[in-house]
Amino acid sequence: MAYNIIFYFSDQQRWDTCGCFGQPLNVTPNLDKLAEEGVKFDNAFSPQPVCGPCRALFQTGKYPTETGCFRNNLMLPSNIKTLGEYMEKDAGYETAYVGKWHLASDGELEKKPTIDHTITAVPLELRGGYTGYWRAADVLEFTSHGYDGYVFDENNNRIDFKGYRADCINQFALDYLDQYTGEKPFFMTVSQIEPHHQNDHNHYEGPNGSKQRFADFVLPEDLKALGGNAAEEYPDYLGQCASLDENLGKLVSKLKEKGLYDNTVILYASDHGSHFKTRNRDAHLNGYDDYKRSCHDGCLHVPLVICGGPFKGGKEVTELVSTESIPKTLLALAGVDVGDKMIGENLLDVVEKKNHNRANEVYAQISESRCGRCIRTADYMYSVYAPGVNGGEAAASDVYADDFLYDMQKDPWQLNNVVADPAYADVKAELRERLLNWIQHAEGTRPTITD
Repeated sequence: MAYNIIFYFSDQQRWDTCGCFGQPLNVTPNLDKLAEEGVKFDNAFSPQPVCGPCRALFQTGKYPTETGCFRNNLMLPSNIKTLGEYMEKDAGYETAYVGKWHLASDGELEKKPTIDHTITAVPLELRGGYTGYWRAADVLEFTSHGYDGYVFDENNNRIDFKGYRADCINQFALDYLDQYTGEKPFFMTVSQIEPHHQNDHNHYEGPNGSKQRFADFVLPEDLKALGGNAAEEYPDYLGQCASLDENLGKLVSKLKEKGLYDNTVILYASDHGSHFKTRNRDAHLNGYDDYKRSCHDGCLHVPLVICGGPFKGGKEVTELVSTESIPKTLLALAGVDVGDKMIGENLLDVVEKKNHNRANEVYAQISESRCGRCIRTADYMYSVYAPGVNGGEAAASDVYADDFLYDMQKDPWQLNNVVADPAYADVKAELRERLLNWIQHAEGTRPTITD
């Protein structure tokens, strides 16, 4: 029988919250166990560190500039075949979607949408091809807080929940497994909102007791050096991550109880990280940012672990990979080869080192805080922005200018911008050319980049 597949992803989780990626406290023992059994990707990066655009990419396998979903508050287009449609129609899977959707409302940025499902049921035609089990809200942070809230089911009924949000969202996933009949393989997405901050409270809301439980936290070096609000918020942030991990453990236990674990692949990732208000102070900020919208590892570097099926053996992948490859990889696990209909690569090919000429680099599109682009290699991060262009209004630009260049070998926490240093002129020229080539390939135009 085909593999069952679970895509479990968090919202705004840095890679270094996880023990398997260097977190010194015992925050993620269950994910660490999956990493020991499966494959962990040490250098996984988001291609677009904003909730809506990254989710649109996860559902379409296309860049946000192609789907039009380049910022939040934009609806998933109806004319693109989605991951859910492929899974149901091509692969013959039954589907379940639990948690945050964020792709069913449309309007201007940071204003009330003109098509507004943020706190109402998402109609079937706006669920991206998922016709099965549904326990979701379009903007979960609007229908809930750290404790208590509501989602909607596949019949548009409101389902209220009481308790810590991550526990309740996970319980809907457990409920699905309890009613699963086994007639078809299943593909379930568990889209948790933790550890995202709670917008209307301006606070990371960990379970009660998080500040005491993680009082001995050690701030990552970028957050320690740059300030922001991490010193106050990090214990609750770790509490949120620990709650996610505990719930992941419950899901694994339920799979084992049902006799499903050995034939299930679990892919754990996050849409983007968090810079804790440290990277939104530059003079050319042109748009909106709080925690994530920039070309820094704090925003882009995310956890990625895949366990089950062919992803086994406790392997460690050190090559750079992009989470843009998640939809193609999930479909490959389901027996569907989408070829060039989706961006990215089958991550199993990376594990098995099938492409000896593979470029060890990733790219990202930045919106809302600015219109930007970047290339990340093992040795450097180079980023550009569009002068005078509001990142909430324009998806792309004909002209970009240098923003950052970091030497990752000398400066792994990206604290010393050497973009104007003559000693790096040749490096910058090479990275600029590679970035331009990628923009031309990905977006169909070749802009100009100036110093």
